[in-house]
Amino acid sequence: MKHLPQISEAEYEVMKVLWKYAPISTNEVTEKLSNTSHWSPKTVHTLLKRLVLKEAITYRKESRVFVYTPLVKEQEYLKKANDHFLNRFYNGKISSMVTNYINSENMTKEDLEELRKLLLNEHGEDR
Repeated sequence: MKHLPQISEAEYEVMKVLWKYAPISTNEVTEKLSNTSHWSPKTVHTLLKRLVLKEAITYRKESRVFVYTPLVKEQEYLKKANDHFLNRFYNGKISSMVTNYINSENMTKEDLEELRKLLLNEHGEDR
């Protein structure tokens, strides 16, 4: 896997729009983000520029409009982020993370049932 850039939380919000709608213009990115954030167009432009400098996205100029496309695949980035999270907080062990979450007050009966189904389906035990 090629080197994946470090992406901030704000840049990640921009990337989600690009992954879903690319190729997409600056104005379209700003419009999509106005539904979920209170960022000014200048803030969105700054985030797009940072992502270009980090080589996470590329752009082309069509007359007076910049059109952006991601260079980083969403699944590659999510895998990197997941691996980083597990290594940082749970020594790379998903079982530690799941145990911690199961023992928290956030886990509902529905969550447990869904987890059980996922595990059984993955291992083919209920086929």
